[in-house]
Amino acid sequence: MARSRRPERDVSASRSDSSTSTSPERGAEDDDNDSLMYQANDSVSSLAPSESPDIDEDALRRALEERCRVSPISRLPAELMIAIFAKLSSPGDLKNCMLVSREWARNSVGLLWHRPQTGKWQSIKSVVATVRRGDSFFDYPSLVKRLNLSALHTEISDGTLQPLSNCNRVERLTLTNCTKLTDLSLTAMLQDNRSLLALDVTGLDSITDRSMFALAENAVRLQGLNVTNCKKITDDSLEAVAKSCRHLKRLKLNGCQQLTDRSIIAFARNCRYILEIDLHDCRNLEDESITTLITDGPHLRELRLAHCWRITDNAFLRLPQGATYDALRILDLTDCTELQDAGVQKIVQAAPRLRNLVLNKCRNITDRAVLAITRLGKNLHYIHLGHCSRITDTGVIQLVKLCNRIRYIDLACCTNLTDNSVTQLASLPKLKRIGLVKCGNITDRSIIALSKPKQVGHGGPVTPSVLERVHLSYCTNLTLSSIHSLLNSCPRLTHLSLTGVQAFLREDLIVFCREAPQEFNDHQRDVFCVFSGVGVQRLRNYLNTDTPHTRRTMFEGEGTMYDDEAEQPELMDNVTAQANGMGIEDMDEDFGEDSELQVDS
Repeated sequence: MARSRRPERDVSASRSDSSTSTSPERGAEDDDNDSLMYQANDSVSSLAPSESPDIDEDALRRALEERCRVSPISRLPAELMIAIFAKLSSPGDLKNCMLVSREWARNSVGLLWHRPQTGKWQSIKSVVATVRRGDSFFDYPSLVKRLNLSALHTEISDGTLQPLSNCNRVERLTLTNCTKLTDLSLTAMLQDNRSLLALDVTGLDSITDRSMFALAENAVRLQGLNVTNCKKITDDSLEAVAKSCRHLKRLKLNGCQQLTDRSIIAFARNCRYILEIDLHDCRNLEDESITTLITDGPHLRELRLAHCWRITDNAFLRLPQGATYDALRILDLTDCTELQDAGVQKIVQAAPRLRNLVLNKCRNITDRAVLAITRLGKNLHYIHLGHCSRITDTGVIQLVKLCNRIRYIDLACCTNLTDNSVTQLASLPKLKRIGLVKCGNITDRSIIALSKPKQVGHGGPVTPSVLERVHLSYCTNLTLSSIHSLLNSCPRLTHLSLTGVQAFLREDLIVFCREAPQEFNDHQRDVFCVFSGVGVQRLRNYLNTDTPHTRRTMFEGEGTMYDDEAEQPELMDNVTAQANGMGIEDMDEDFGEDSELQVDS
């Protein structure tokens, strides 16, 4: 039986109905009349309202007028408008967007209040006044996601923070060094906040277990916690945090000398997603907690244990036989004085993909440990062996041969090293920073080697040195001519320390140095010589100036400004005596700070 034909559809009606069904409706409050789509034939365009015999002419006219009142940008979906507004970096621009229309305000207010401005006291007062108003058009307290009061840390008190306690959707709360804060305001901020992801209370020495118990009770989504130098927090509350906040990824407990293995083991066993943990100066920690952290932390990438004096080789020797921890990239064992060669060998075996290894002031290690480190091969980028005075040229030369991607190496106070080590180090194609403070055996031969261009790969192009920072303080055998060569051969050089180097104790050169730290005494100031930033460029330009004075001092004798040879030994003895009486921290800026260790894995 033949199928009956369906009635033919009204083509014009169907087309306009279809387009109208997908067009967003707009409220009558929009008052933007500037429409690029307002054309003479809008009544028959795809944007025209539906035409139906049932609609009177007045209704049709009103619908057309309403359609023409809405600007094209107002027809964008909210997600697109927010994405566009997010490109604005100025809070002032976002505020102006809020004043355009209610729809613009709805789509920009969240961006403006996501991280309110709190860098000035007046700004904080404005934020507090706004979030406390009960007749606001928007729910401002719920819009605040990041709150940082550290810029005014000396003025922030409980009276400042407590009025912000109704901002219970804050995700990142930073209160670094706001030392006037107590448990009173902090517990109020934490109460009923289930959104908190990161808390930084560094230096808040009045904070006690009460705040940490409140954190454990509310912040179940917490991923980052920094309680550096919070002396009144104990194992009891941190154990509660470990059991409740199982999503923790980053934990900083630096300077909390009151903590023991108990809390650290709790974090290791309950927070299996930890990526970074800093335990700098936690001097009561022993081997068991470190072993547990590594074995129970399959994702652990950074472990910092500087000045944890009780740690011995057993912390690593007790790791399961044959187990490897490929995620571990950064390990800082500064001043772990009990560590010996056997411990380093086990570390390299268990963490074969280590990128940064800091063994500064691990004075018991020898070339045997350095030879073990060579197994890291191309993975090793950063190595700090400062004050490891038992290391010799044998270990360093082998290290360079097998780890040719080293970018940063510090060998300060490795007094057995000679030019043979430095000439090998100079062959590293990617070496950016080198520390040779108090390596008294090195001579101009080392500096000339560092100045030579490097060949990229086998048969590749020859390029200038990429050295950026060179530390040569108290290398008293160096002369002006070799440093001049280094300056001209290293276009990227931004830091050069030559404290105590006789050839640079000249008034015409010291004018390019930066100021000595205020805490230095007169003797330390007399020999301080560090060129940094623009000072390096100015020194280079001055030495390249062809004057009789510069020619004479660079090419005659030892390159000193003193003509009377009888004065030179006296000056040298004075410099050497001062060098021997000063710690490495006093002589030069800290070499190997945490900021140097921040790399992407």
